[in-house]
Amino acid sequence: MRDVISVLIAEDQGLLRASLRALIDAEPGLTVVGAVADGDEAVALTRRERPDVVVMDIRMPGLDGIEATARICADPDLADTRVLVLTMFELDDYVLGALRAGASGFLLKDADPQVLVDAVRTIHSGQSLLGASVMTRLLAHSVPGGGTPGHLEGLTPRQRQVLMLIARGLSNSEIEEELGITRATCRSHITALLARLGARDRAQLVIAAYESGLVAPTASHDH
Repeated sequence: MRDVISVLIAEDQGLLRASLRALIDAEPGLTVVGAVADGDEAVALTRRERPDVVVMDIRMPGLDGIEATARICADPDLADTRVLVLTMFELDDYVLGALRAGASGFLLKDADPQVLVDAVRTIHSGQSLLGASVMTRLLAHSVPGGGTPGHLEGLTPRQRQVLMLIARGLSNSEIEEELGITRATCRSHITALLARLGARDRAQLVIAAYESGLVAPTASHDH
């Protein structure tokens, strides 16, 4: 029997908050341990309940979702808690702020209910929820030009390759195939990258790759 994934919801719109709660509670293997309307309550209840996943609205009264995410992700007692950000627009500057703060991914509020449920499970499994194309557009929109690769100087050539492939949106198995390495070796490289770059998860590795200039955001063809 698999453990139940505990979820906390932070959403200031009452109707959506109730809908999210009903949706998640109805799903086998998921349970809602709390639903709050602002960031301060989200941080306080997360510290008390220590949920596996926090579904976090960005724009809330008082403490917003970005600052709430930053406080949760900076708390060593909450190292196992993952944050999934909900947003109205995928090219929202706030989204990148939330990802920098430590969120493991984001989802549009009008996403299909099953997509949300799958996203909670994906985040909980330790994966990030960032489509490569969406992340590229987001960073092209939000990051002015290339960054400086200074903080990547300590990486080995192989670690740089792995980081590049992560930034392109490849899964572990795709990276293993691309580089001809074993699962254990791939995981070892990713663990080293997380430690060396001070990143919480894959989402922050992707941001580091773009902001260091290792990978350049590509301009959208329809813009």
